[in-house]
Amino acid sequence: MSTSINLKQINKLAIPALISGISEPILSLTDAAIIGNMDINPTESLAAVGIVTTFLSMLIWVLGQTRSAISSIVSQYLGADKLSEVKNLPAQAIFIITSLSLLIILVTYPFAAQIFKLYNASDLILDYSVDYYQIRVFGFPFTLFTIAVFGTFRGLQNTYHPMIIAITGAVANIILDVVLVYGIDGYIPAMHIKGAAYASVLAQIIMALLSTYYILKKTDIPLLVKFPFNKEINRFIIMIANLFIRTIALNVALYFGTSFATKYGTTYIAAYTIAINLWFLGAFLIDGYASAGNILSGKLFGAKDYKTLINLSNKLIKYGVVVGIIIGAIGALFYYPIGNIFTDDETVLNEFYKVFWIILAMQPLCALAFIFDGVFKGLGKMEYLRNVLLFSTLLVFIPVIFTTDQLELKLYGIFTAFTLWIIARGLPLIIKFRKTFKPLAQKT
Repeated sequence: MSTSINLKQINKLAIPALISGISEPILSLTDAAIIGNMDINPTESLAAVGIVTTFLSMLIWVLGQTRSAISSIVSQYLGADKLSEVKNLPAQAIFIITSLSLLIILVTYPFAAQIFKLYNASDLILDYSVDYYQIRVFGFPFTLFTIAVFGTFRGLQNTYHPMIIAITGAVANIILDVVLVYGIDGYIPAMHIKGAAYASVLAQIIMALLSTYYILKKTDIPLLVKFPFNKEINRFIIMIANLFIRTIALNVALYFGTSFATKYGTTYIAAYTIAINLWFLGAFLIDGYASAGNILSGKLFGAKDYKTLINLSNKLIKYGVVVGIIIGAIGALFYYPIGNIFTDDETVLNEFYKVFWIILAMQPLCALAFIFDGVFKGLGKMEYLRNVLLFSTLLVFIPVIFTTDQLELKLYGIFTAFTLWIIARGLPLIIKFRKTFKPLAQKT
């Protein structure tokens, strides 16, 4: 194990992870951009996509935590030179998580209307939300399968093949979106919002098939489930349980953000849809360095190389803040053209431009929070991550958003709450990490 971590090593993992990480927000942003420019009810359709995307993101983030748990365990065993002891764990984890996804489809599909009424959707927006969800939800098991395979690759310190899979899926989604939403005269009828949903499902199937091919071709990790369960399955399940609670807390914040935006009216939820999807894109761009932190910290922790672990954290702070500033600067440079990509509705754009600057200013803060999220996941410290999210959501985000609602700050209030929420997430993680590992590094 090297006693130093340099930018080249970090970027070798971070840049491919960054590219693969943006596949999901690109699917949603592509839907939003194409739907927002339709000839028929574009604003209502855009609002529906925003509502459904928020709910689907919740489901994906809750069950998609498999990636972090698998990556953490595999990377720690790799660092300890005991990888053979957990080779059958990924297949067992995939089996558990895809079984849960099928159960969720059975439970949510018939109650889609009731679910989206909870987001204050009604009339045409509600109808579109149900139509979009009842198609797109069938891509859910394929997405979770792909995420679990990505976790296995990450544990093996490989982010290159997930990048190839993600690029292919994103390109396929864009092509399918254009074809199925707008149609091809005389060949394929325009399916509008349903076409966008079909495009996403097909792209997710393509990614799952490629994931199967690469994990079998490029590694010796089997996908055939064999029993008895691996000795680490209990730790895996506890990690998932803690991350499940954590992600529920995260999505409570997203629920209230979407719910309040919907309550303010069609213009506001459409503007919020654009803004929150761009925030997701920024988050996933930064997630490349969070992934590098996840991957490398797990391996270093397994090898008990605490000095290099501290060195890694210092470099990740510096690189993450720089990336956050760059993202903010690019957004500022193209401030107005970015909005026009998604809609030409001036009322929607006006509300979007009022809050877009907050999203850009948040990026360096997001970088710190997300990077240390990744580091703690690599260390397997899911319980502390759970507690921090519960604190930041229940004691910071919710009181702030209800207060700003009373003050009628609308979207400005929602994104102010998100900013304070991010600060409350990141700061405790940095303090806890330094207090835990600095003494250990000094002893070695």
